[in-house]
Amino acid sequence: MNPLSATSWLSSLGAGGVFVVVFAETGLLVGFFLPGDSLLFTAGLFCTTSATAAVHLSLPWVLVAAVAGAVLGAQTGFVLGRRGGRALLGRVGSPQLRRGLDRAEELFTRYGHAKAIVLARFIPVVRTVLNPLAGILDVPARTFTAWQVLGGLLWSVGVTVAGYLLGASVPGIDQYLLPIIALVVVVSLIPLALEVLRGRKGRRGSEPAGKGKTR
Repeated sequence: MNPLSATSWLSSLGAGGVFVVVFAETGLLVGFFLPGDSLLFTAGLFCTTSATAAVHLSLPWVLVAAVAGAVLGAQTGFVLGRRGGRALLGRVGSPQLRRGLDRAEELFTRYGHAKAIVLARFIPVVRTVLNPLAGILDVPARTFTAWQVLGGLLWSVGVTVAGYLLGASVPGIDQYLLPIIALVVVVSLIPLALEVLRGRKGRRGSEPAGKGKTR
């Protein structure tokens, strides 16, 4: 199995793959690299393929797996952060996770608890680190749970249904799966690329004006 391939997860585990990937990406720091967005969208597409296709999924089961993974994963991350404290994030060595952590802290500062928890669902890597960060920052459990459930529903159901609607609107979707999935992967990487560029611009802006200049 290729852990970076949405198709690989879905062809091997079906709807169970949706739960595993979404839970790990939103609840465990080690899952930050998993294809959450592209997997949900692809799973929606596979719900519209013919019964004889290589991969055919049931939309109700996919939605149940997606919502369960999103809600339980976020709650698990919150509990780990509450119990592990800053030491949990202090061991983060990945530059991607570190940038995601900085962005998550910025979201909390700029938008407050409720809006930050919902918005983070739609930003790769940030949705991985924000949940334990919320636990570390002692966000009230009731507040976190209410808003993470709302954000989890909007994200998991919204992206999955978007894939399903596209598949249902294209006759013979089976013939175009590979190029569509490739496009989905590229589009799902755009938010991450924007976050990386944003982080680089921020670091350049914080450098002393005369740094690097020679006389």
